Formats: sequence, structure tokens, C-alpha cells
Amino acid sequence: MRVDVLALQRFYASPLGEAARAMAGRRLEALWPHADGLDVLGIGYATPYLERLRPGARRVAMMMPVAQGAEPWPSRTGGLTVLADETRLPFMDSLFDRVLVIHALEEADAVRPLLREIWRVMAPEGRLVVVAANRWSLWAQSDSTPFGHGRPFSRRQLSALLAEAMFEPIASARALYAPPVAWPPMTRAADAFERVGETIWPALGGLVLMEAAKRLYAETSRSEGRVLLAKSPASRSREAGQSLPSDPA
Repeated sequence: MRVDVLALQRFYASPLGEAARAMAGRRLEALWPHADGLDVLGIGYATPYLERLRPGARRVAMMMPVAQGAEPWPSRTGGLTVLADETRLPFMDSLFDRVLVIHALEEADAVRPLLREIWRVMAPEGRLVVVAANRWSLWAQSDSTPFGHGRPFSRRQLSALLAEAMFEPIASARALYAPPVAWPPMTRAADAFERVGETIWPALGGLVLMEAAKRLYAETSRSEGRVLLAKSPASRSREAGQSLPSDPA
């Protein structure tokens, strides 16, 4: 069962939720500094993270699953939120340049159909960022926050799941090293936890963020050549010998 939208609202209105938004938002900003002139879709409960992108974007929409419930956004009179079946997104094909998925994958009843629908509505050069609870973290073990519900993922599991759904993982990061404790001195020290955690225990961040590009063809022995043509120049360079910085699972 999904976390209710009212519980998500309360979490992000709390000091702990604000710290979580700031830490995850910092990583997201490094991946997507802006979305100027692009069409952007949020899936799950992404409104705390989409506000930064909205001023420059051409179009922003927010899809909230029926089992979760929806809120008006960007204000009580706003009309950018859609309540829908997560396996039947009410958008035309190849529409969105950027898709942010948060508070969605862990509790989805049908993960693969959801990812296939996301693939359908993304533009050919589209980019996806999935934010999910890290299975090795304290946040995944605590049910006092929304990140402690549903199925957490390791980096390798998330990468394999996206690749199976015809996405090409291209970058990943972790965030949220402070423990899931609402004690005010702890939440005020979130920045310090983040700096230390990235250095001392990088695999234990509460969240995994993974960016992926839409692939146009499935990777099979017969389509290998076509897949290479469909990938970006950066992707082809990596396959020629360059690689992303190492990131432990």
C-alpha cells in the first residue's frame, strides 16, 4: 500500500523532510542544473523537487498515483497535477524531455509496466532520474519516513531494472547520510553528515539517484549495431574505453 499524500505533505513540512529535500535536491541539481525550454514530468511525489525547474521549463506536469492521492500544485488553485493509474499514463507518446521519479518505484505494484509507460512518454533524447531508498541505509529500515516503505534498491539492482526497461544508466549518486531522526540538532547537522558520509561511508547514503537515457532499441545480438547508433556521443565514448567514476554498489 502506498504512503498517503497527506503523510508525504507532513513529512516534507517537517525539519527532517526539509533536510531530506535539501540533500536530495543538491544531487538532483548537479545532474540537472536547469530545464530551460524543456518539457518536464514528475511521477510519484516530486513537487518538492520540481519547483526549482518550473520557471525555465516549457511545460511541467506532475502525475500522482491513484493509490497515493493527489494535491493541487503549484498552489491550491494550480492545475499541473494529474491523478492517474501509474501503468496508464494520460500523456501522448514521446512528449517529455525530463522525467523525475520519486516516491514511486518502491511502492509500485507493477514496476516494469510503470517503467515501460515512462519510456513511452519520453522523447527520444529524454533523460530520466529515479530517486529511490538505498537498501543498505538506515532510511530503508525505518518506517518513520516515506523512504522506509516498499522495496528499497541497491545501485546495481536499480541499474539492472532500468536497463531491462530499455534505459541506459549514465550516472548515479547517493544522498542523505544523516540518520532518519527528527531530533532538531541532528537535522540541523545534515550538511555536516553529508560531507562526512560522502567520504567515509559512501555506500550508506539513504537515497540512490540514478540518471538514465531512453534507448530506442533493445540490446540483442541482432540489434547491437543499431543500439550503438541510437546512443549519445558520450555513451559511445564510454564504450570505446572511457568510463564513469567508480561508484560502489
